[in-house]
Amino acid sequence: MKEIRSLAPGRTCLFGDHQDYLGLPVIACAIDKSIKLVAVENDSEWFNISKPDIGEQRMIQIDTVNENTDVIGDHFLAVLKVLQKYNCIPNKGFDITITGTIPINAGLSSSSAVVVAWTQFLLEAFGCTQKVTQEFIAQIAYEAEVVEQKSSGGKMDQYSISLGNIIYLETDESLAYQTIPKKLPGLIIGESGIPKDTLGTLKELKTNAILSIEKVKEFEGNFDIRKVKKNDIETYENYLIPELQPYFRAAILNYLITKEALIEFQKEVLDYKKIGDLMYQHHEILRDLLHITVPRIDNMIDAAMNAGALGTKIVGSGKGGSIVAIAAEGKEQAVIDSIKHAGAVDAYLVSIDTGASIEYN
Repeated sequence: MKEIRSLAPGRTCLFGDHQDYLGLPVIACAIDKSIKLVAVENDSEWFNISKPDIGEQRMIQIDTVNENTDVIGDHFLAVLKVLQKYNCIPNKGFDITITGTIPINAGLSSSSAVVVAWTQFLLEAFGCTQKVTQEFIAQIAYEAEVVEQKSSGGKMDQYSISLGNIIYLETDESLAYQTIPKKLPGLIIGESGIPKDTLGTLKELKTNAILSIEKVKEFEGNFDIRKVKKNDIETYENYLIPELQPYFRAAILNYLITKEALIEFQKEVLDYKKIGDLMYQHHEILRDLLHITVPRIDNMIDAAMNAGALGTKIVGSGKGGSIVAIAAEGKEQAVIDSIKHAGAVDAYLVSIDTGASIEYN
């Protein structure tokens, strides 16, 4: 019987949190925590999906989806619906087991990794009318997870997982990207153990950020957020009510920090201290202007810095989840121990991963 193994890594955002839904760039990396989907062909017309890590079972008939199917809240059906547009039509069943080492609801994109692994499996099993590339897999996963389900998310998760490595990604319509073939020694993830409020937090922040920019455009018709300099922020803030000013300021400052970080990553020899400094500046904006941290996250961040981290920040939508840190050489274990002592349920070194792949025997 035919067997397909589809692998998709987790991801962490280094720069650009709460930027991708504005069409602004991010710098993210795939990490060596992953989702593994193992599919074995069966003699039925069903996908029999088992998720033993969380004790879930699911059965999906291979022809259950059509163009009118409501897929809100269902990643599996959403991918099937999107792929129909590209003539990827299931014609046989599979017994599917999905396992993973990515912590759930921790800000490391476990759900997007499942979507990418599922997309990659379907394309491998049934083909389509398009050339299948890592970019195409990312596009399908994004359309399924965000567009079809009317989610508040952006493109960072699907593209960083599919493409792998460290990437600088333009999240506007161009979707231009640069792969940065560098390693980040001392990269540490700290899990707070507090579930993040992805949908609620993203919706609120996205709504207010977009509204602040639209309000400025009412006064400055040619306003371009990518051309704003730091010294211009106060001038534009005069157009906004006080409640919207932090969202506008955060958008500008985070964009400028991400562009500065790109310059550092493009250098032949990386200055880890400079990158760490920029990472912490980014975190301060997320903490002080967007208020997406919680006390345990704050304690973990402070502990990491005091133990020898060059930089650290909260990851993802916020209000829980994880942090990422870059430890100075020789300080890795001290940083890990300090993060745990500050309340983390776990902390560990990670490496940069090369992205989604099909594993062949």
